[in-house]
Amino acid sequence: MERRVVVTGIGLVTPVGIGTETAWKNICAGVSGIDTITRFDAGDYAVKIAAEITDYNTEDFFEKKEARHLDLFVQYGVVASRMALKDSGFAITPDNCGRVGVITGCGMGGLPNIEKQHNALLNRGPRKISPFFIPMVIPNMASGNISIDIGSKGPNLTLTTACAAGTHAVGEAFNYVKNGTCDVVISGGTEAVICGLGVAGFSAMKALSTRNDDPKTASRPFDKDRDGFIMGEGAGMIVLEEYEHAKARGAKIYAEVIGFGLSSDAYHIAAPPEDGEGAVRAMNNALLSAGVRPEDIDYINAHGTSTSLNDRGESRAVHQVFGDHANKIAISSTKSMTGHLLGAAGGIEAAFLALSITDQIAPPTINLHEPSPECDLDYVPNKVRKMEIKVAMSNSFGFGGTNGSLIMKRM
Repeated sequence: MERRVVVTGIGLVTPVGIGTETAWKNICAGVSGIDTITRFDAGDYAVKIAAEITDYNTEDFFEKKEARHLDLFVQYGVVASRMALKDSGFAITPDNCGRVGVITGCGMGGLPNIEKQHNALLNRGPRKISPFFIPMVIPNMASGNISIDIGSKGPNLTLTTACAAGTHAVGEAFNYVKNGTCDVVISGGTEAVICGLGVAGFSAMKALSTRNDDPKTASRPFDKDRDGFIMGEGAGMIVLEEYEHAKARGAKIYAEVIGFGLSSDAYHIAAPPEDGEGAVRAMNNALLSAGVRPEDIDYINAHGTSTSLNDRGESRAVHQVFGDHANKIAISSTKSMTGHLLGAAGGIEAAFLALSITDQIAPPTINLHEPSPECDLDYVPNKVRKMEIKVAMSNSFGFGGTNGSLIMKRM
């Protein structure tokens, strides 16, 4: 008998709030977490806005000495995982720790620390490089430190598939629980690369919005005036658990994960195919994995980055996959509020998907005032929608042409 997989815990550290209750309340209220950059002096930069986490205090979660050796992306991941595990009510013990895994997604690792240590090397010489430099910045230090923090001794993996990393991590966690490798996996994504080098790099690609004079309206997925994405930071972690295991301990269940699909565009390192062909295959593979029909999908949390190419390609892909049913699906991009958390995006959006199913609510796509002619679907503009959501999907597409789609359903 195939094992079923359910979401029993959620932890969120986001630009719209720390903690699931706060973040979800603000998402449903259409609150934007985007503002002028404070992390560094962006005065000479073309892009001066980002979705920073401004209410995070390291000392609320870590001792000073410990925090000095943990990059911010690692801290966010550890904190979100602690929240998710506490929310699940599951206790890791010496008897069960070998059946508990950690699988995280991360796009770029400790980029701000790379920038900082490189400056130290150039200005003060090699003796000024911290011995903690390498262990602080490599992407798998999030999953490694989470495992150490919570005491899990099962699989410990990190996927670095750009903006699809969080979704791929949750999808792999789903497979590990489904196939019996683990009973519980803490999974999601974490990222913290708002620094001069990161902003300058994406800006050089012309990928970021330059709506510096009005940050709150800068992220406008599917709108005709969209001009690029907004860099965000944070972490979203969920606890995936085998259903009978969760049921036996009386766990709260948010939703059941039923499908995961992935694909490659094999087209371009940064641009999707105009017809969204790779996204089409990822969504179709997820539907096949879940054993549901296209017309069973009620809601999609879109990748929806607010870039011209992505929003057009995703809209075309949805039309191809769902046919006449496409116009009946509620679709929203929570990136309109959180910005784009890169490797962490799929983690927080998987959490939002589970919460949408639990509360039977489709969050809004804010700043959508005049849809682009090539984006002609129901994007839940500007206001939260109470609706029946039995089955829902979340999409993530990353540089390198890597795609992932998750499907969850109401229990």
